[in-house]
Amino acid sequence: MTDKNRNLYSKCLKLLEWFPAVAILGARQTGKTTLAKALGKNWTYVDLERPEDMDRLSYDPSFFFTEHPASLILDEAQEYPEIFKTLRGVIDADRKKNGRFILTGSSSPALITEISETLAGRVAIVELGTFKSNEYYELPLSPFYSLFETGLSKAVPVAGTPPLSRRQIQRCWLYGGYPEPALADDPQRHAVWMDNYRDTYINRDIAKLFPKLNRQRYRRFLTMLCKLSGTLINKSHIGRAVEASESTIRDYLDIAHGTYIWRKLSCFEGSVTKSITKMPKGYIRDSGLLHHLLGIHSVDELMTDPVVGASFEAYVCDELIKGIEATLVSNWSAHYYRTRGGAEIDLIIEGPFGVLPVEIKYGSSVKRSSLKSLTGFVKDNGLPMGLLVNQGEQVEWVTPEIVQVPAGWL
Repeated sequence: MTDKNRNLYSKCLKLLEWFPAVAILGARQTGKTTLAKALGKNWTYVDLERPEDMDRLSYDPSFFFTEHPASLILDEAQEYPEIFKTLRGVIDADRKKNGRFILTGSSSPALITEISETLAGRVAIVELGTFKSNEYYELPLSPFYSLFETGLSKAVPVAGTPPLSRRQIQRCWLYGGYPEPALADDPQRHAVWMDNYRDTYINRDIAKLFPKLNRQRYRRFLTMLCKLSGTLINKSHIGRAVEASESTIRDYLDIAHGTYIWRKLSCFEGSVTKSITKMPKGYIRDSGLLHHLLGIHSVDELMTDPVVGASFEAYVCDELIKGIEATLVSNWSAHYYRTRGGAEIDLIIEGPFGVLPVEIKYGSSVKRSSLKSLTGFVKDNGLPMGLLVNQGEQVEWVTPEIVQVPAGWL
């Protein structure tokens, strides 16, 4: 049911050529195990959430790796963090041999730190999100993303009518991309699955990782976070609403980000403009989970809900980020931008390719006056262009500085 081709597949194959191990991280139920098994066909598979597999490995790790020195998948590696030190020694014993291990991990803020510190230089880390829209419709990754591999210029690598229609985009936007409910294509089943996912996330993952956490308060916080997805976050206001201190809300935001439910964006500070706000901003990563928790179950309901603009912005941000993550581009980052004077840009993508400011509108057309902040940012910072993403029909230059790319091209 979940064996659609993933954009990260080709990248992971290349990374296995370059590194002894590849770690696939992400939220639960995003298809990490399926991807790992597709990459490591006929490899030994060990699920560390199964007691019998955990016993096999933990009883005598050195002996286990003597028996399995390569072609090994370790699923849910966060269940046994002690394994990373042993694995480092195993890798170093035959340091020149690459493509030996695939690790997966989920819902553990400390996991990426543990892997990065213990296996530095020995492991490549990738993050697998929920289905990107092209994956759901079994299309290749858009050529749009070659823009980030060649460097930013006005030579936009897409033109004309997008491969995904407005209706297809709206379907993915509404229901999100968790593979199991997305592929079931049944609204009632989708709702039941999402209810269980939320409860499992709070009552199992969060309870296990943070046993002293007040789960009822964290549940209220998560509901509040959905209503604020895509907006600036005032921690003191949230704290008053859920009866928690500002420092507790800061911890909750870190937990939500570290468990891949929430994507935290920092304000871009590389502009010539210095009067920026530094309030945190972010969004619920999967739009289907967001809409379910807000009680939105149809496109008609979504289009008339006050959250529609912020929701589409979050959906497009994550589509763009997942697309870039599927390339071999490194050392890049995503931000938002807002000055104290009120100038705002939804997304700033910065990397070796340059700086790309992105304005996101859920409609199919836009007034030039609403692009004032984007135009000013492009001119002030001497950039080749700015990007407008909406539900338009064609790729076109709406001003000399700004190109419109329909969401169906992402």
